[in-house]
Amino acid sequence: MTPSAAERIPVRLAASPQGVALTAALGLVGVVALFVPPGGPRMPLLFAIGILLGVTLYHGAFGFSSAYRRLITRGETTAVRAQLVMLGVATVLFAPVLAAGSVFGHAVAGAVAPAGVQVAIGAFLFGIGMQLGSGCGSGTLYTAGGGSPRMLVVLAAFCAGSFWASLHMGWWEQLPSLGTIALGDAWGWATAATLQVIILAALWMLLGRVGERQPAVRARESIWLRAVCGPWSLLTAAVVLAGLNFAVLLIAGHPWSITWAFSLWGAKFAALLGWSPADGFWSGEFQRTALSRGVLEDVTSLMDIGIMIGALAAAAMAGRFAPMFRIAPRSLLAALLGGVAMGYGARIAYGCNIGAFFSGVASTSVHGWLWIAAALGGAWFGVRLRPWFGLKN
Repeated sequence: MTPSAAERIPVRLAASPQGVALTAALGLVGVVALFVPPGGPRMPLLFAIGILLGVTLYHGAFGFSSAYRRLITRGETTAVRAQLVMLGVATVLFAPVLAAGSVFGHAVAGAVAPAGVQVAIGAFLFGIGMQLGSGCGSGTLYTAGGGSPRMLVVLAAFCAGSFWASLHMGWWEQLPSLGTIALGDAWGWATAATLQVIILAALWMLLGRVGERQPAVRARESIWLRAVCGPWSLLTAAVVLAGLNFAVLLIAGHPWSITWAFSLWGAKFAALLGWSPADGFWSGEFQRTALSRGVLEDVTSLMDIGIMIGALAAAAMAGRFAPMFRIAPRSLLAALLGGVAMGYGARIAYGCNIGAFFSGVASTSVHGWLWIAAALGGAWFGVRLRPWFGLKN
């Protein structure tokens, strides 16, 4: 008789490397928690949210690059429609808080940035890069944390590209721009949020009519076992991600972002090699302060680390932690090029699929809509480059 899922999972966790991975994840949680700077519950709570984000991304297999690739190559729309649900839920949650401008006694602000040529170019580069790298900003973190050595290469290249772009920000910011436009500020939050939800709902229905649905993932026998060990439906993951982004807004005072940390990590590594900041991007007060402090004192860095740890734990609980260290040379080259393109693109576009698209659109920022339009164009181009590097579509 075939054992039930409840009987199989303990065997998986006891076996190597699953038990080792889970133990490592728990140990890393303890180490990071030990070194998180004191000063109230804010940073520990954000670290915990980062862990939950990693678990959600992994169990939901919630990837943006794969969603766009399946849309472009096979007309599958389920994953993209889940993103629309995520954006709609986040918009409704964000609007009253952003309209108030403060919560729990501290100021809050949305993810808004200038909508200009540099955003379009950066997002287009990012779209190419996420197809070559086989991951986006969040996808790179959760797949790397889940046991993919190739995605660790992408992450390193991502940091290098992001730091490289930071040195050129002055030039990019001189290009034509519409300026910073938040529809909530321009039209009123009730009007803007309602209109945006209507647009997202219309897109959801349109994709449902013209696209093919992705085959459903087989669920485990127990809902509680599925919650811990996965898999989760895309819709479940979408709603949870929207709620967690809202929690970040409430606690951090700004929405979820990812790639600022990559710029910071790249800059810290460059400083170890002798680089020192001069005029330009790194002369700003926020950037200089972040460079002078420890990594765990930076909100985005702490949450990114939490995402990787959460994904590591989720992979172990799912019995799927199985690193493959043999990477084909062409695939390795694609990982490097894709990581650099994503890093460079995300920096000049003021964020990635999370900071610019998800958080930007949820904040009713025009630059978020511009970002996704350009990124889809880049993804279309990147999908056609993948076979050159031996990557399947």
